[in-house]
Amino acid sequence: MATYKRPDHFTKAAKARGFPARSVFKLEEIDRRVRLLRAGQKVLDLGCAPGSWSLYTCERIGPTGRLLAVDLQPIAQLLPSNATFIQGDALALAETTLAAHAPYQVVLSDMAPNTTGNRNADQARSYHLYSFALSMAARLGDQGSSFVGKIFMGPDFELAREQTRELFAQVRLIRPEGVRPNSFEIFLVGLEKRTPPLAPLPSPTAPDIP
Repeated sequence: MATYKRPDHFTKAAKARGFPARSVFKLEEIDRRVRLLRAGQKVLDLGCAPGSWSLYTCERIGPTGRLLAVDLQPIAQLLPSNATFIQGDALALAETTLAAHAPYQVVLSDMAPNTTGNRNADQARSYHLYSFALSMAARLGDQGSSFVGKIFMGPDFELAREQTRELFAQVRLIRPEGVRPNSFEIFLVGLEKRTPPLAPLPSPTAPDIP
């Protein structure tokens, strides 16, 4: 897994604004470029730790919006009352748990695998996570909704882009300025989802979400 010992200007700027990580500037740029987030929206945030995307989203959707944030890791960031955080593996959670506030107007995924140094393996695992997030956008996203998903550039990238084009009327490829120069991550942005959401699969054991 890549580690970065020295904070750069993005890291310092994020801390100065009260965000736990520099990743906030990636979402902020995407939001600015495609007008992604608005007051009152319901948003699903997959891979939310350490919480910068969730905190930024809560500010943008305001008190009338709702955010469901999920990550394997706990987050120390205190989120506003319009957010619910679930610690767990998004791929293993019952779909009805992820659908707590569906249909969503925006589905976000900053999910990434723990990198191993084997670029082909890391890219394949990134595509797997991206595909899952896209499937949640298909099943739980409202008609006309938007999707942002991180993926590592590699052999599966064009397949991921084509799959995204099947679901959304517009697809944008964005590499925000906040992405580190040596990173091979990029974001696919889907706008104007063509189809209405599918009914979530039933699960009698799904926990209640306030």
